[in-house]
Amino acid sequence: MHSDRTLQGGTTGDAACAAQWSIDPARVSVVIPILNARAYLATLLPALAEQGLAPAQFLVIDSESNDGSADAFRAFGATVVGIERSTFNHGGTRQLAVDMRPEADVVVMLTQDAIPQGPGTIARLVDAFADPEVGMAYGRQLPRPVARGIERHARLVNYPPQSETRGLDDRAHSGVKTVFCSDSFAAYRVTALSAVGGFPQDAFFAEDQLVAGRMLIDGWRIAYRGDAEVTHSHGYTIGEEFRRYFDVGVFHGRNRWLIDTFGTAEGEGLRFIRSELAYLARHDPLQLPSAIVRTFAKYGGYKMGSREAKLSNRWKQRLSMQPFYWRRQAGR
Repeated sequence: MHSDRTLQGGTTGDAACAAQWSIDPARVSVVIPILNARAYLATLLPALAEQGLAPAQFLVIDSESNDGSADAFRAFGATVVGIERSTFNHGGTRQLAVDMRPEADVVVMLTQDAIPQGPGTIARLVDAFADPEVGMAYGRQLPRPVARGIERHARLVNYPPQSETRGLDDRAHSGVKTVFCSDSFAAYRVTALSAVGGFPQDAFFAEDQLVAGRMLIDGWRIAYRGDAEVTHSHGYTIGEEFRRYFDVGVFHGRNRWLIDTFGTAEGEGLRFIRSELAYLARHDPLQLPSAIVRTFAKYGGYKMGSREAKLSNRWKQRLSMQPFYWRRQAGR
């Protein structure tokens, strides 16, 4: 078991909400990277105001938004720090934010399109750290109200209502799913994050899974809180599915230690396909043809990504969901 300073209960914000905190909410910081977030503010800002945290505890990292969203966060009371859009990096930018909050015991990562559902959402996620062995926690993601079957199924399978805590020994039956998590709504014990080297400085994708893998190997546990919910899902096109899985292939190819330690993704992928087709047959059969085409697109994207060393930088820009990353690499 890891030693860590005890996190004590506190009284910040609305009394009804503060009563749900098992640790001092004044030692919690919420980080939100944004880029032109205005479309989400009408639901996001009221949801944040309900969380029992002082507005200044929300740290917004703005990548040169030009739609007024940074000003809206300032008016809300959040701390807003601007960076050049070209310097954004999924790992490095998050580590920059962590370094800006040395007083925090727990840092919560939230994306601009993840909307907390209810006033105790962040408190319930942070409650996972009442267990001193938990180094990282992530919450449940619900599909958007307009989501169709493919989008809904992905959230139902990956984010069930039941909470769980996973350790390194769970890889025997969970395989690569042992490191599954999402920085759209996740929290980190700062001492545990620091112990494994923090967020990788040059991570274009899945920086959360890299940290989760290192924590598990280091003896920490990963908590999933099914009672801490945000609305967050995407209606990807078939082309976007290909590009996203190209990035997954690049990620796994560059981080073979994850596969060597926790197992390959192919077995989990087959289980997902069977579940998806059964779900669509019952709930949205008109999407079955699309699901089949997407399966081939994902597989092709993944295989091409895993062989990215054979591709030129220009092709990587075309095939990736993160072309800005490859443009920056080309400019070095």
